[in-house]
Amino acid sequence: MPVTHRPIDFCNFTITYTHPGQGDHVNVYIWVPFDDWNGRFLGQGGGGWAAGWDMTLAPSVAAGYAVAITDSGHQFYPNLADMSDIRSWTLTSPGNINWALLQNFASRSLDDLPKIAQQVIKGFYGEPAKYSYWQGCSTGGRQGLMSAQRYPKNYDGIVAAAPAINWATFVVSELWPHIVMRKVGYYPPYCEFEAIRRAAIEACDELDGVKDGVVAAPGLCTFDAKSIIGQPFDCEGDARKISAKAAEVTNAIWEGPIHDNGRRAWYGIPHDTAFSLKSPFGPPNGLALTICDAKNENCKGKPFAMSISWIRDIVMRGQEIDLSDMDEEAFWNTLRRSVSEFASVISTNDPDLSEFKAAGGKMITWHGLADQLIPVNGTSDYYEKVLALDPEARSFFRYFEAPGVQHCMGGPGAAPDTVLDTIIKWVEQGIAPETLDAATVPADKAEAAKHRPLCPYPLVAAYVGGDLAESGSFECAESFDVKKRHTEL
Repeated sequence: MPVTHRPIDFCNFTITYTHPGQGDHVNVYIWVPFDDWNGRFLGQGGGGWAAGWDMTLAPSVAAGYAVAITDSGHQFYPNLADMSDIRSWTLTSPGNINWALLQNFASRSLDDLPKIAQQVIKGFYGEPAKYSYWQGCSTGGRQGLMSAQRYPKNYDGIVAAAPAINWATFVVSELWPHIVMRKVGYYPPYCEFEAIRRAAIEACDELDGVKDGVVAAPGLCTFDAKSIIGQPFDCEGDARKISAKAAEVTNAIWEGPIHDNGRRAWYGIPHDTAFSLKSPFGPPNGLALTICDAKNENCKGKPFAMSISWIRDIVMRGQEIDLSDMDEEAFWNTLRRSVSEFASVISTNDPDLSEFKAAGGKMITWHGLADQLIPVNGTSDYYEKVLALDPEARSFFRYFEAPGVQHCMGGPGAAPDTVLDTIIKWVEQGIAPETLDAATVPADKAEAAKHRPLCPYPLVAAYVGGDLAESGSFECAESFDVKKRHTEL
C-alpha cells in the first residue's frame, strides 16, 4: 500500500483481554480515523515471531482504514536479532511448552482480532465496517491463510504475501544449508557464494528472452556450480578461485533437503537468491549466513534466528543446543518431530478453502522468486494442491510470482504495491485481477522505475517487444517463447 504523507487525526484504542483459565494477556491495538473513514476494516499481519507490526498502523489509518493488529499475548519484536530467543513466552517452565501462547500466535488471536475490532468500530462510528480486509507478508501471509482456512467468515478479502505456510517443515528446513556446510566441512565466505550466484544469473538471465539481471524462469535454470570450479573471483580485493567444496555446498542448497532414498523433504532456494542479505530490521540474515575473520577466512555458519528459536525453544522445549553443529541425522529427526507435533497447530497448509469460497471471500497471494528466507516453491506447491482439490479455485483465489523480488520486498525485480486496492476491486466491484501491477525500486534517484505485469500462476510475463521498462511490452502466456511464436505467425 503506498504511504500517504499527511497529518492524521485518529483515536487509538488498546484492548487487553484474556482467555479464561489460560493465564494469558493479549493486546489488540485499534486505530480509527476521526475523518475520512473509508468504511473498511483492515487487519494487519506481523513478521517472524511478531503477530503484528505497530509501524503498519499509521500508514493504514492515513489511507482511511480503521486498522488493527494483535500481539497474540507476547511482546513485539523490533528486529530479527530479538527473535533468536523466545523462551520468555514459549515455555511455562523448563521443558514445558506454553500451549496457550503458542496457540494464540498460531491461530486463536487471529479469530479474536476482527471480532474485537468490529465491536470498537461499531461503538465509535455507530455502525460496523461494511467490508473487512486482511493484509500481511511472511508471518502476516501465514496469518491470512490461517484466517481463510479456519475462520472463513472473518474477512471479505485477504492479501497473503510470501506466506510462511508449511511452518513446521520449512522453518526446520531453513537449517539445511548449515547441515550441508558441516557435512562438506567448508563454510564459504559471502564473496564466494556471491560469485557463484552471479555466475548462475549470467547463465540463466536470458531464459525468459530478456537480459535484465533477473532469473524470471527459475524452473528452466539448470546451472551447475561445479561448472565454474577454478574460476577466478574477487573477494574484497583478494583474488581467489571458486572451490570444489563451495560448488558442492551451493548445489546442495539449491536442491534443498533430500532424503537418502531420493525423496524430497522440502525445497531449496532458486539460483538467483542471495545466500545472505543485510536486513532493514536487524543484522544480516539469510539461510546460508557465514561469519568470517577480517581476511574472509576461518568462516563459521550462523543459522537463521527463526530456525534457532523454533527448534531450540519449541521443538526441543528450551534445550541448550548449538544448531550450527547439528549433524544430518539429528536434522532429519528434528524435522520429523517438528512436523508430527506441530504441523496441525501452525502449518496453515490445508488446501480445503471451500468454506472461505462459500462465504464469498477473495484472496490474493504473491511471492518473490528470489525470496531468501521462505522458498517460493512451497507456495506454488500449496496453490497447486488447492487447485487439485478445487479446479475452479481461481474464481476466488489467485497466486502471482514476482521474478527477482526478495522476501516481501527488495531485489532487482518488480514488486506489486497496490495489491490491497486490487483485492478491494475484486471484492466490491467483482473485478478479478488478470495481472498485478509491479514496479522496481531504483537504486539510484536518477534511475526510472521499470514496470512489469505479474501474471496469475502458472502463466508467465513473456516479452513481446517494445520498451523493457513498460508493462505493455509483456503479456501473460504459458511460456516465455511468445515473441518467437508471434514472429512465426
